[in-house]
Amino acid sequence: PMVRASDGRGSGGVTIDRRAFLGGAAMLLLWPGRGLAQAQASAATPLPQETLGLLDTSKFVYVSPLRKDGAESTCHGEVWYAWLDGSVVLNTRRGTWKVKSLENGLDRARIWVGDHGRWKPALGSGRSEAFRKAPSFDARASFETDRKVLDRLIALYEKKYEGEFERWREDMQAGFFSGQRKLIRYTPV
Repeated sequence: PMVRASDGRGSGGVTIDRRAFLGGAAMLLLWPGRGLAQAQASAATPLPQETLGLLDTSKFVYVSPLRKDGAESTCHGEVWYAWLDGSVVLNTRRGTWKVKSLENGLDRARIWVGDHGRWKPALGSGRSEAFRKAPSFDARASFETDRKVLDRLIALYEKKYEGEFERWREDMQAGFFSGQRKLIRYTPV
């Protein structure tokens, strides 16, 4: 359907596709409130209080990209993260399986919250599945490119990983700008 809108000069107006008009209006309303839109999305898929509490306090999440058929990938690495605007956000190297899977169109993941040790011990003594006892949720993955989100993530990492983060700060910041590192946002679904 088409909508007739006045240009304010009495010339009879212009004809605009209704869908384009409404989409543009929504963009104008939501642009400054991106966090609000994300908060509303997360409110639509509330997580249990136990999970929300752990997202605020845990040092790690375990992430597994999901294949097109919904099966988990074979990697379940533990990673540093921050809980921002109703999403898990992390900074990772460009060549990781998390980045590669998202670049290949696999935008779903399963996330477990809590500290259950290393998934793949350094000495190769097998893999630990202890994380599977942790609260979990499925999420939609997307790349985050907003520098303000990087700044917020860095500030949270400085507090959350005090004493450990100092040696990673420069790599994470410079890597973001060079494209060697990516921010990934995992929003619960």
